[in-house]
Amino acid sequence: MQNKSKTTRTLLALSLVPGFGPKKVKQLHLHFKGDLEGIFERSKRELRAVEGIGEASALTLLSFDDWDKVDAIIEKTESLKAEILTITDPAYPTLLKQIYDPPSVLWYKGNPEVLNEPGIAVVGTRNTTSYGRKTTKKLVYKLVEAGLCINSGLALGIDAVAHASALEVEGKTAAVLGSGIDWVYPSENRKLANSIVQSGGIVCTEFPPGTKPDAGNFPVRNRIVSGLSYGTLVMESGIQGGSIITAELALDQNREVFAVPHTLDNPSGTGCNYLIKNGSAKLVQTIDDILEELPVGESLSEGQTKLNQPKQSNWRDIELDALSISICEKLEEKEFQIDALADELNLSTSQLLVAMLTLEMKQIVVQRAGKIFGLR
Repeated sequence: MQNKSKTTRTLLALSLVPGFGPKKVKQLHLHFKGDLEGIFERSKRELRAVEGIGEASALTLLSFDDWDKVDAIIEKTESLKAEILTITDPAYPTLLKQIYDPPSVLWYKGNPEVLNEPGIAVVGTRNTTSYGRKTTKKLVYKLVEAGLCINSGLALGIDAVAHASALEVEGKTAAVLGSGIDWVYPSENRKLANSIVQSGGIVCTEFPPGTKPDAGNFPVRNRIVSGLSYGTLVMESGIQGGSIITAELALDQNREVFAVPHTLDNPSGTGCNYLIKNGSAKLVQTIDDILEELPVGESLSEGQTKLNQPKQSNWRDIELDALSISICEKLEEKEFQIDALADELNLSTSQLLVAMLTLEMKQIVVQRAGKIFGLR
């Protein structure tokens, strides 16, 4: 396809190679510094030098030859009037790129700029109560007023209420599907999906056109909902289900988690109470309980631009070890999310977090929402 870049075709091809999930593609992307166009022409030795790529994986990649299927996917996408966004595109959402296993390809309809808006995931059960719906609407109105995009999964129940509430107050919202872009599920929300796109929001998915909404797709989808967001707000949820999975994924991604408390006789709220009880989520009584943890208000726009602004600090006047000095030098360039900084310094996230805690205690660095660190 002449109208699609070679990189896009390469990433689509990688998605078809058995065993090459998002994590391996991210490792390829990091190792070759974003230059993936010639990945299928690399030598086996070059591929084996990539973390997580062994002999079998390298040989599987080099044996790929189904370019007709790649072009068929592109043709299908175009016939649906959908677009493709890849992890190498400048418009790819910055927060999502920082998770452990970001999708290498996203299909979408709507405005891709929304994916880079400061956002919060709002999730919950399909079996809602009037309290859950009313509270969701009330909080979403205020979150939109504060300048946040509402991210969710377009499911029945709380997800749909969150999307619809954002639209009611002319806010931005992003819906992430657990199916192909041509298979909006559930069908009851097709009108809502169209309204999201028409209002300047976005509907997106990592699953290629024609993918059915199989049950196994939704837990995978949930990591994108949380990954796009500074935090995840669980409105109403049982002790098991997609909302609790999303909260757990958010915690794994070093993002904030919030939960609305429920009465003891509400089975649809037991999951929220559980998250609060074990310290996994911050209890939300008012909108300020959320906003004080996120870069909103005056700091919302500033928080985005400051990520790329160099910082001045007196850290050089303090006696530090070699690792701490390396960290501070990086943070002088710009602020980093913890996983991105770990990649820059070639450390594990756990190793880096220990060092960051020491620097925080010395009041040299400060932590912001989404595990983003900068110099004081």
